[in-house]
Parts: sequence; structure tokens; C-alpha cells
Amino acid sequence: MFQAVRGKLVQDTGFGEVWAEACSQALTPSERESVLAKRLRDLRHATVSTWLSSGAEPQLAAERAGHSVTVLSRVYAKFLKDGDEAANAKISARLGQSA
Repeated sequence: MFQAVRGKLVQDTGFGEVWAEACSQALTPSERESVLAKRLRDLRHATVSTWLSSGAEPQLAAERAGHSVTVLSRVYAKFLKDGDEAANAKISARLGQSA
């Protein structure tokens, strides 16, 4: 998504500068002041949290975010703990039972 001057990928050490420049060009002043524009990892965290709280499968969310399932489980555990009801409903539906 972001390229360095010579067309190669931006290195981790320079990504903060690239992110800040992209935000200054793409976002409105009020959007730039939002919490999510401050650090890219905040946006990523909000995205993964939304996926999980919406019922996305943890393995899929981990893959999309570039995490291992272990990291996802540790960092986003609070979004995974309420999945029992949804999981039970899916199991019951598969078994042909009403939830």
C-alpha cells in the first residue's frame, strides 16, 4: 500500500512518518485529530476488535490481521469470551435443533 521513494516497501522504522504524511493528505483536520489516526496500530486494533465482536472466526481474523491465533487470543481475549452463545447456536443449527 505504501512505497518508499525507490518503489520498494516502506521499512518498519519509517512507517510512522509515512502514516503521518498519508493522514495529512487524506484526512480532514477533524479526522486527523481522532484517536484512530494517531497510530496505525490503533486503527488495526479497532478493526480486529470489530471483526471479533461481530462474530468473525478467530482464525480468519488472525490471518487477515497478520497475527497468529495465539497472539490474537492473548491481545483480543475480551472480544472472544462472549462467543459461547453464538457458537452454541451454530452447533444447534448444524445438528438440526432449535437454539
